Amino acid sequence: MTVNMSKGQAISLQKADGATLTAVRMGLGWQSAPRRGLFGSRTKEVDLDASAVLFADKQPVDVVFFRHLTSDDGSVRHTGDNLVGGAGQGGDDESILVDLQRVPVHIDQIVFTVNSFTGQTFAEVANAFCRLVDETNGQEMARYTLTGGGQYTAQIMAKVHRAGSGWQMTALGTPANGRTFQDLMPSIVPHL
Repeated sequence: MTVNMSKGQAISLQKADGATLTAVRMGLGWQSAPRRGLFGSRTKEVDLDASAVLFADKQPVDVVFFRHLTSDDGSVRHTGDNLVGGAGQGGDDESILVDLQRVPVHIDQIVFTVNSFTGQTFAEVANAFCRLVDETNGQEMARYTLTGGGQYTAQIMAKVHRAGSGWQMTALGTPANGRTFQDLMPSIVPHL
């Protein structure tokens, strides 16, 4: 069963049977929103990028994004860059896989961001979502929908953080501006 998350909502990352999750996938999907023009509706390709910033005691220690596809310890892996989105197909256009058992103990938070590398605002994006999937069985656990567009170029989507002996996910949904994860660091810090 999928939980449709709202901004600030937290869920525990445990399976329905109470077992701890071992591997999750953060999926990002989107399509370009049609724009009305002189000659009818048309779309302009939008290049959104998913990134995962790994933190230890509120300090960034590693990042996974389209130019650094695997974390230094190998526990987090980006599946590759999609430059145009999904044209409404509903699947993940970019994914970041997290092997929770391999994440080093000093890493206490992983923050997922989305940014428009080409600089278009979210007003030019449609059907954008971020979802969390149990990678061992493909079951969608949580979904956060980007709604309402907006005149910003990025969003701090969610964070996965240690909670006791397990992990928890919090939907953040905080708008920001920037073309890369580096541009977003000042916006990430208040969420740690």
